[in-house]
Amino acid sequence: MKIIDVKIKIKPYYLFVLLFALPLFCVAKNNKGSNTVKPRVIATTDGEIDDECSMIRFLLYANEWDVEGIITTSSQYHWHGHNWAGDDWMEPILNAYKKVYPNLVKNSPDYPTPDYIRAHTFLGNVDTEGEMDKVTAGSQQIVRVLLDESDNRPVWIQAWGGTNTLARALKTIEEKHPDKMAYVASKLRFYFIWEQDNTYQSYIKPHWGKYNILTIISDQFRVIAYRWKKTLPEEMHQYFKSDWMKKNILENKGPLCALYKAHVGDNKYGYKDGDFRSEGDSPSYMYEIPTGLNNTEHPNWGSWGGRYEMVRQNTWLDPVYDKGYQYPKGRLSSISSWTRNTSNKGATSANKDSYKKYFEPIWRWAEAFQNDFAARAAWCVKSYKDANHAPVVIVKGKSELDKKCGDNVKLNAKKTYDPDGDNFKFKWWQYKEAGTYKGDVVLENNNTSKVSFMVPLDAIQGQTIHIICEVKDDGSPQLTRYNRFVIKIK
Repeated sequence: MKIIDVKIKIKPYYLFVLLFALPLFCVAKNNKGSNTVKPRVIATTDGEIDDECSMIRFLLYANEWDVEGIITTSSQYHWHGHNWAGDDWMEPILNAYKKVYPNLVKNSPDYPTPDYIRAHTFLGNVDTEGEMDKVTAGSQQIVRVLLDESDNRPVWIQAWGGTNTLARALKTIEEKHPDKMAYVASKLRFYFIWEQDNTYQSYIKPHWGKYNILTIISDQFRVIAYRWKKTLPEEMHQYFKSDWMKKNILENKGPLCALYKAHVGDNKYGYKDGDFRSEGDSPSYMYEIPTGLNNTEHPNWGSWGGRYEMVRQNTWLDPVYDKGYQYPKGRLSSISSWTRNTSNKGATSANKDSYKKYFEPIWRWAEAFQNDFAARAAWCVKSYKDANHAPVVIVKGKSELDKKCGDNVKLNAKKTYDPDGDNFKFKWWQYKEAGTYKGDVVLENNNTSKVSFMVPLDAIQGQTIHIICEVKDDGSPQLTRYNRFVIKIK
């Protein structure tokens, strides 16, 4: 089927409205009165090298969230006196962000000021692995945010390292404000990169488990962690190799991206000078990037941050495709994860189908999120007119529909536009893994702005079908955004 390019022609007056008036309706930082909902995030990090890499990307997306805290914590790998990056490891990054900020705001007015980011950067519990006795500046910030009843939006707390500073904060609330525990829990959302200390098992789960807090504990993050050559399929390697990294991230992109710690020199793992090193923590916030996949309250829907299945009490772990597999009942860590066991047996994405499928929920988006990263890096040095910005996917009607078997469904994204006036292409596709109906849905005209299909006759009441509207522009680098339609069979 022929792919149709769509060109949006915008008259000068409307271009002015899009570029200058529209931002006035966006959420400014701390504008609590706005009806526009932004994700709220607190990143807790142990300052490892891959945390530093993740932090560069994190700050390039700081316009997409309300950053409520960046908090240094410890982990099983890093604490005072043990592979410690220093209490002040964020300083060079904060200084570099200040230098590129004037150009970033040319591309989006929603970037928080350098002073704001600095004022929301704290030291948490770092003395030893799992230490949660001491009240710290980091734990107090978490307490302040969670007890603030003027803002009831969800707060995504990301654990790039251990959960001990989070545990200390929750213990303070339990001790001093026990009557607020249910309220606090209603706002909490967790995304952990493994459990890098035991405080989730020893304190958070026993004391807060009754509140059924949405909790994602990821092992899929390994797809873009240190050994990405073994977890990413080879066709995706081009977006992580030296040539791509140097062109798009490392060179001539300003002082912030210059701090990105790519590989230096050849090494035993086969990486070359300039190759991507690791961003094992990035999926924890890539999950909250508003790409249009509308997934944050539905971990099983899938997004740039992965796709997960609920295994117990609103706890979401990685789907495993080995028959008979039993999820660990306790801590999910480097010892107990499915990939550690299969890696020890020599599995890679090249030689084990279940291994490749295990990581697919993240790697399937790799081209899109790496190109998006490249565009953000360019924002550090380019004016708005010289940079690329993602298309805006606008759909007609509701995105969640109740339909019967045999119904003809028509979906419309005709009002989609590109803020730069670029050409763009439509691609509609069925996201089988996200839906519960596993048969094929035949999409008519799936490369146009409108698509239609018949609800299969063998679909069963209560099953869901997920249809993704994917839009990619022809800018440089090419950027992609989405909208998801969920059809529930009635």
